[in-house]
Order: sequence, then structure tokens, then C-alpha cells
Amino acid sequence: MAQKNQWWLVIIALACTYFIWGSTYLAIKYAIESFPPFIMVGVRFTVAGSLLYVILRSMGHAAPTFKQWRGAALVGLLLPVLGNGTVSNVQLHVSSSVAALAIATAPIWMAVFSSMWGHKISRREWLGIAIGLVGIVLLNTRGSLQGDWLSAGLLMFAAASWSLGSVWGKHLAMPSGLMGAACQMLCGGLISLLFAAAFSQHFPSQVSAHSWTAIGFLIVPGSMITFSAYYWLLHHVRPLVASSNTFVNPVVAFAVGGWFADERIHVMEYLALAVILVGVFLVLTATTEAVPDEQIV
Repeated sequence: MAQKNQWWLVIIALACTYFIWGSTYLAIKYAIESFPPFIMVGVRFTVAGSLLYVILRSMGHAAPTFKQWRGAALVGLLLPVLGNGTVSNVQLHVSSSVAALAIATAPIWMAVFSSMWGHKISRREWLGIAIGLVGIVLLNTRGSLQGDWLSAGLLMFAAASWSLGSVWGKHLAMPSGLMGAACQMLCGGLISLLFAAAFSQHFPSQVSAHSWTAIGFLIVPGSMITFSAYYWLLHHVRPLVASSNTFVNPVVAFAVGGWFADERIHVMEYLALAVILVGVFLVLTATTEAVPDEQIV
């Protein structure tokens, strides 16, 4: 019965990362109409992390140790700041659909970084990686990113940062349960506010109703619920399966962007999406070899 219940939890958690996170790309677009990107990320994750931290502490969860805070800060830097923060900055220039499409390469980066901790990349995975890169080339040479190599490079950097943090986080000292997610979000939000200060981004004097609504969506379902679901998945299933949300997120982002924001999708972007998803599918369905347990550091 416990095993069956776990599978239901996996399905629910994956559904959250598939559909809620697929919608957050458009929410980010609306949020950055008023908020500078790193301010938006800072507010989003600081509030979400603080609320979840207070809730968990009131339920009796132990306070994290210094070592656990250090691990949470490292992952917070890689996921919310360098991952989500970079995507948010790029979305000042590209559509939410294209941003989601480029981030679809995350499972490919997962396979590469997992090899640093003992995972042997199979031939099927290498084939998937190669096909996924072909899709990115198509996107960068014929789609909306044509000629915009800076945005393309930043989106690849964001996907790589998110993937590295997702894999590395399993081998760092981290608070148990959802406290780990709370601390990662809280640390990431505070670090993002430091980035905002470094890039001279300031809190806006006026915020539109669209932006406030988007921020609320990003804080509660987009972070408190879905980031926690993603954190839980990382500790109960393979990293490549946990990141399979990127298989569905572009499709959801395409639909949501088209329906609510009239975003136009080029034919070449549909082709790039199909090619990337073939690569991701090969990576996710590859036969995995046992990975030795790593000592928490």
C-alpha cells in the first residue's frame, strides 16, 4: 500500500511541475512588466521560502544547521537565481514560449552532470543529447532567437545551472523533508535581491494589477507548491525523471502564451520543439545503471 501511495504522490508532484510550471513562464512575463527580473525573483522566493519555513517550524520541524544552510544557499544560487533569474531577465527580450522551449534541454544537462557522481551516460543518452543540441541549433538559427546568440547562450546557461543544482543538491547536507525546499527558496530569494542591487535594479514605484496577480501565482502555486513538489521528486525518483517537466512545460507554455497573450509561434519553433523533445525522450527512457551512494558533504 505504501508503494502504491508513493506512486500517487509521484504522479501528483509531476502534474504540478508539468502544468503549473508550464504556466509560470507567462506569469513571469506579466510580473516583469512592473518588477525588474531579479527583484521579482527575490520577492517571489523570499516570500515563498519564508512562509513555508514558518509553517514547517510551527509544525515542529527542526531548525537547519549551519552546514545545511550552506548547502541550501548553494542550491538556491543555482536554481532560483542563476536558473530562474536568468530566464526572467531573458524574457525581457523573448516570448515565454521560446524561453520554455530552450529550458527543455534541462534533462540533457542532467545526464551530463549526473556523470560527475557516477552515472554512466549510455549510448541512447548520448544520442538524445546530440538530437537535443540539433533542436537548439534550429531554434537559434531559424526561430525567434535567430541571430540573438546572447539570449540563446543565457537560456542554455540557465538550463545548465538549474540542472547542476538539481543533481548536486542530492549530495549536499540539506534539511530533511520540505524544510530543504523552504531553505533553498529563502536563500535563493535573498541572494537574488543582492543580484538586483548589484545590477542596480530597484523596487518599482507603481505595480500593475497584472503584475501583482502574477507575483501571487508565482509565490503560492508556482513556488510554495511546485518547487516543494520538485524538491520531493528529486529525493524520490531519478533526477532525469524529476526534470521531465521540461518535456511538457514548452507545450503548456505554447498553449498558455497563445491563448492568453497572443504569442506567435513560428513553424521552425514547432520543429525545434519536436526535435528537442525527441532528444529528451531518449534521455529519459534510457536504461540507467546503478549510481553508487555518495557521502553527504
